[in-house]
Amino acid sequence: MFFVGRTRGKFIRWTLILTATLACIVTGEYARSADNRDSSAAPVLLELFTSEGCSSCPPADASVQRIDTMQPFRGARVIVLSEHVDYWDQDGWKDPYSSPSFTYRQSEYVRALGLATAYTPQIIVDGTTVLRGDAAQIQETFAKAAAEPKVAVQIGSLSVDPQPGLVRAHIDVDGSAATHNADIFVAIALDHAESQVLRGENSGRDLKYVAVVEEIKKVGKLDKGKTFSRDVELKLKPGTDPKNLRIIAFVQESGPGKVLGAAMQKPGA
Repeated sequence: MFFVGRTRGKFIRWTLILTATLACIVTGEYARSADNRDSSAAPVLLELFTSEGCSSCPPADASVQRIDTMQPFRGARVIVLSEHVDYWDQDGWKDPYSSPSFTYRQSEYVRALGLATAYTPQIIVDGTTVLRGDAAQIQETFAKAAAEPKVAVQIGSLSVDPQPGLVRAHIDVDGSAATHNADIFVAIALDHAESQVLRGENSGRDLKYVAVVEEIKKVGKLDKGKTFSRDVELKLKPGTDPKNLRIIAFVQESGPGKVLGAAMQKPGA
């Protein structure tokens, strides 16, 4: 199912065109993006599957950082998850942020969306659409996602206890208008991260990231037409800086399927 060690042929062309197009969109739209930086913009979940072992990934990582900062899509508040897969780890460099759980999540998208294969970088929006290299498709994808009715998700009472390394939060979801059952997930992500790659395709490069996911945990289920309210607790990885975190909660139909709503909060914000 996976390209182990290489992204080949048409997938290389897709990724090169995609990252170039994203860079152009972010640069061109930035001057008109201020209206997206308020609570009225609709949350849209962007999942980037990436790897430090993939030479095509750094431009996509950089574009996603700019999207996270500039919020260039009108009406959309893009919530980023950078998920580092592990199938590049045998090619001379083990990505310190990689996890087989993210590889599995990507493989589940391949199955659910009927894709030919997984590859990196691969961007999936709101669990339903893979971004290609076409500017019109990218703009249409975010416009459509922002226009979809959203389930309201709130993260409250967020706190981090450095000893013993726990994140605690209260998650509220208003599913009164939901027409399907769904799962509720909470992700712990590093707000920003940096890595000096010593071997492999990116040898010698200093790579930077945003919203690097450490864990995605299912914390409950949302029954259609119902509400959800629960305290949750997640354990931090050893050595994680509690000041360098963002917590993302999202509601997603099983499959994995459509993302119905999402929220992001930083401790102390």
